[in-house]
Amino acid sequence: MKKLIQTIRNIWKIEDLRKRIIYTIGIILIYRLGSYVVLPGVDPGMLATLQNQASSGLLGLLNMFSGGAFSNASIFALGIMPYISASIVMQLLGMAIPYFQKLQKEGESGRKKINQMTRYLTVIILIFQSPAYIANLASQLPPEAISPFNPNVTHHSVFSFFGISSIILLTAGSMLVMWLGERITDKGIGNGISLIIMIGIIARLPFALFGELVSRMEQKGGGLVFFVVEIAILVLVILVTILLVQGTRKIPVQYAKRIVGNKQYGGVRQYIPLKVNAAGVMPIIFAQAIMFLPLTIAGFASNDTLTGFARVFTDMDGFVYNVTFFILIILFTYFYTAITVNPNQMAEDMKKNGGFIPGVKPGKKTAEFIDDVMSRITLPGSIFLGFVAIMPSLVRMVGVTSQFAQFYGGTSLLILVGVVLDTLQQIESHLLMRHYDGLTKSGRIKGRSAYAVTGQ
Repeated sequence: MKKLIQTIRNIWKIEDLRKRIIYTIGIILIYRLGSYVVLPGVDPGMLATLQNQASSGLLGLLNMFSGGAFSNASIFALGIMPYISASIVMQLLGMAIPYFQKLQKEGESGRKKINQMTRYLTVIILIFQSPAYIANLASQLPPEAISPFNPNVTHHSVFSFFGISSIILLTAGSMLVMWLGERITDKGIGNGISLIIMIGIIARLPFALFGELVSRMEQKGGGLVFFVVEIAILVLVILVTILLVQGTRKIPVQYAKRIVGNKQYGGVRQYIPLKVNAAGVMPIIFAQAIMFLPLTIAGFASNDTLTGFARVFTDMDGFVYNVTFFILIILFTYFYTAITVNPNQMAEDMKKNGGFIPGVKPGKKTAEFIDDVMSRITLPGSIFLGFVAIMPSLVRMVGVTSQFAQFYGGTSLLILVGVVLDTLQQIESHLLMRHYDGLTKSGRIKGRSAYAVTGQ
């Protein structure tokens, strides 16, 4: 406890760090206040149907990421997810299209161009998502919940004054959230977009905890003992997730000695840290996108067999759904790792800098060695990632409420752990730079998070 108090004092002593933390907290407060500003014309007292709809499934996940703004019909209802979608698309384009690959290699100027394109793509996505949200809102709420109320109108169109004005507000709201995230990245502490997602997830935790406690005490039984056991299991899952996020395999690299004048360069041993889960959270995102396809097909299908097939694959607590989801995550982990980690490029860079892996020939043999090591460590990483992803479904089967179960795994837990570690590392770097002690007894928090914004 004494160590913690001293660390907080040291953080507060550093003026630049203090200003960054205060600035970050201020931006987060603005975001949280905006999450409760309801769209003009919507009666906040009649949102019970929308809140029930957003309590589970895909909409429940979106509601969690938005910090409850989705179910509140807020101006920030769509949150940061359109920007995340645009960032993922730009990532994929950077892997497949030479023009975007060239931009990625241009440094700061290329990064600025990609960021600008991402913003434009975000607006395009919002143009499609905003009307869909308004259409869903109008279908879920009674006609009198939206003003001005006309008794002759039984359904509000997206092309009405309310629809068009709400679409503009939703688009502007999401762009404002994106801007707030960028402000945090520039002038605050941590990755702004990731922090906004994390705050949205954490904001739902107190309600989920209270709901689970009430459920255990009054409805499902088990009382306080079962609730404590659930908390203990949650802590264990978080610890396992931290191990997954931080796990690395270090490959030793020896650099040849060079004599330049009277000075000797090289001759030291360094390490290449290969992450156990280099793909981050992306395999879960891709797998979820595939698993939601049957739901879409079922909506257009009239055939009973097809609808039944879709029903099996949309039961998020079903055996077939979870096994398929688990296998897809393993496959996507290997796929995404293969396209993001380039052993040939690593071997080439090592060779240019006079480095070599002891016992391995430079060039092709080095690339094959790195690829072999990467393949072996990706298997346990993908299996762990798969278990983390299906953990919410497993705990729902034993009676945990849907809201609380979301914290046991999946995208939300991975992002939560990854962002917290990344932010703590940034704070620690400020402390160590000023010759203060780090945040841990061993010296410093190791590794870098691969779970910011777009899963990297």
